Amino acid sequence: MDVVALAKNEGANFRRIHSKLLEWEIEDSGLAPLTAAQEAAINTLTFAMKGVSSQEPTLPEVIDSPSEEKLETFRSKSYEELGRNGDIDNTNSFLFWGDRVDNEISSYKDQIHSMYFLQLEECSRECDKMFDSIKISRDNLNTLKSEYEFISNKTNSLNEANEKLIQEQNRLKHIDDEIQARLHYFTQVEQLSRRLQSTSNSVASDSFHDCLSKIDECLFFLQRNEKLKDAPAFIARYKQLLSKAVLTIRNYISSIITSATEQILSSGIQSNLDQDAAFAIYYGKFQTSAVKVKRISAMVEERVNRISDYEQLLSEMHNCYFTERANVMLPAVHKSIMELKSNNKGDYCVLTRSACAFLVHVCQDEHRLFYQFFSVSTNQLHSYLEGLCTVLYDTLRPYIIHINHLETLAEICSILRVEMIEEHVNQNAEPLEAFGRIASQLLQDAQERLVFRTHLYLQSDILNYNPSAGDLAYPDKLKMMENIALSLQESALVRSDSKSSIGSNVTEDTDHTGGNRSHPQTINSPADLHGMWYPTVRRTLICLSRLYRCVDRVVFQGLSQEAVKCCIQSISKAASQICSTKTPMDGQLFEIKHLLILREQIAPFRTEFTVKETSLDFSKVKTAAFELLHKRKQLFSLGTNNALLEFLLDGTPQVKEHLIDSRKDVDKQLKLTCEQFISHAVNMFVGSLMEFTEKANAFINDCSKSEPPKSTFALRQCPWASPQQINVLTRKSQRIIKNDLSALQRSMKLYLSNKDTEFVIFRLIRNNIINAFIKLEQLLTTNGYSAEDMLIVDCPSAEQISVLISSANILADSQVDTKQTIAKQVEAQSEKVLAEKTQTKE
Repeated sequence: MDVVALAKNEGANFRRIHSKLLEWEIEDSGLAPLTAAQEAAINTLTFAMKGVSSQEPTLPEVIDSPSEEKLETFRSKSYEELGRNGDIDNTNSFLFWGDRVDNEISSYKDQIHSMYFLQLEECSRECDKMFDSIKISRDNLNTLKSEYEFISNKTNSLNEANEKLIQEQNRLKHIDDEIQARLHYFTQVEQLSRRLQSTSNSVASDSFHDCLSKIDECLFFLQRNEKLKDAPAFIARYKQLLSKAVLTIRNYISSIITSATEQILSSGIQSNLDQDAAFAIYYGKFQTSAVKVKRISAMVEERVNRISDYEQLLSEMHNCYFTERANVMLPAVHKSIMELKSNNKGDYCVLTRSACAFLVHVCQDEHRLFYQFFSVSTNQLHSYLEGLCTVLYDTLRPYIIHINHLETLAEICSILRVEMIEEHVNQNAEPLEAFGRIASQLLQDAQERLVFRTHLYLQSDILNYNPSAGDLAYPDKLKMMENIALSLQESALVRSDSKSSIGSNVTEDTDHTGGNRSHPQTINSPADLHGMWYPTVRRTLICLSRLYRCVDRVVFQGLSQEAVKCCIQSISKAASQICSTKTPMDGQLFEIKHLLILREQIAPFRTEFTVKETSLDFSKVKTAAFELLHKRKQLFSLGTNNALLEFLLDGTPQVKEHLIDSRKDVDKQLKLTCEQFISHAVNMFVGSLMEFTEKANAFINDCSKSEPPKSTFALRQCPWASPQQINVLTRKSQRIIKNDLSALQRSMKLYLSNKDTEFVIFRLIRNNIINAFIKLEQLLTTNGYSAEDMLIVDCPSAEQISVLISSANILADSQVDTKQTIAKQVEAQSEKVLAEKTQTKE
């Protein structure tokens, strides 16, 4: 059964393998389709194997194994045959017969296996033959494969050789192209030479432009490849061609510009045109020629960075242009400046303004004309324009260095700095650069002259000013000006009243002009009028206001510091003279007022009134010299006590820097003057009380220091400190306050005319007066004076003194406002009359 199952399994496997092999060759979807060559090889093997397979025996049919019944039948037959034959007669025969029967039974049992074994041996021999055939086929296939690889390698080698040949062909072709390209730069010399020698080849033509481009190209290539054969020789030939072309361009440009210059000069000389028409011709002729030159100059400018010959050519073109323009413009500019000089004799400001404005227009026109010829700027343009502007400098400088008037110098500086440099040069930097340099030089000369004259002016007209009697007529001139102002105000009110009563025509005329003539303008205090300032103050402020926009900030700081210092000294000098002729109070108020004016007027200047001064301090030199004299024996000692060495080290002058601030000087002087005025005013009112208080304190101090100390009632026992004497002093002070305080306030208002300043100063005076009475009362109460004595003394309290001062203040205000009240009443009456007239008209 096992053999049969095995045979069936082998048959099923064979059919499955055969079906799989058939699927390989399906045309539509084969698992492994064979090529035509492979199918041919298989067919050949199939035909070769047909003869062998036809002789192969087929496998025998499987015979079932013998059963036990068949074996028993076989044994019974054997016994029967043995009984019939009668051959068994002994044991040996029986054993022999038994062996034979066993062998037969065994052979009968193994017959099927033996037959199958024989069949297997036959199949094995057939398989061996098949393996031999397959081996032969494989050998043939290997041979075929090796031959195929050989043919393929030969084919690939041939292809590679073809590709190499193609590459070599391309390389040779590229070399040929390069050779032809390089030969092009060598073969162009003759052709370009003939084209340049041709008379039809104009400089302005496209052909000439093309020749220049080719010359530049060839020359540039040969200069980069000087190692090529005969390259230096051809470079020299191309340079000769370039030099010839450059010479042609130069002559062409020179002829055009020279022709334009000759036409301008001949037109200006023959026709005798006026200046404006002549300048129109000067620029018109050149603008006509600019169209021809512009194309050539652009062609040269774009080649400047390539070859140096073009840079030199462009420079020569610029030189030719500026030479011809200088021949045209220099005489014309000089003539125009001379005409302005003759037309403005003595008026240097108008001359400066007119000449500078003229040069500004000339520089702008020349700058614009230059860029109509060329596109690239050059330093020769600035040199040419500076040469034109030098005429202005040579004309104005002799006048500037001889001007003595500060106003003229300041105005010239303002014209040059503000009108010319700031408004023109800074707005048009490139066209007016040359003019800006000349204007800056003129400005520096004018500023230097202005600074020099300012120093002399400060010394002569401010510091050493000799005032006249009218300059020091204080407070008379202030009172006079106040009376004049009030009278003018009253007359203005009367005139407005009379005009309002004339009729409607006058009223309509007044309304038409838009002014309100019936209302007079308010007149300030005479102390505030510009003409009432002390001359040195007015001159100082006018000088500073003119210098502020004329000189540099550093220079202005130095000049302003010196001017303020000189002004302070002149004010102090004038105040001292007023004190000697009038009263110390008038001098002090005069100085306070003008110091206030000076401080207020210098505040708007946006600069520091500070100057740094450097000085040498020789204070240590004297000490070191004395030390050297004391140590004369140690002059040449070798130790650390060498006196000469110590003198050199310790006696060296030291450099010290001082910051001088003129504003602080004004404040310092103003504070000192105010303190002196306050002290003088307080002494005027309570000076006797203050002297008594100081004398009493000194007496008390002496008593406390005596041996033995005196009693605190000793002051009461002194005749000069009796209550009656002290009462006389207090009554005298009160009387002076009541009588003279209004006059003090009147003077303060007349001089200062500033309520805030008056209030600050008067408050200090008031406080000092009250403090004097308070100190007197404290002194008396602490040194033995009884209540009866205090009644006799009758020392007013602080509140009483304050009321007394306030009443005097009210009295002064009423006296000051009397005239103003009258003027206001007149004004109100005139307004009332005017209103009645208006109602009547309606």
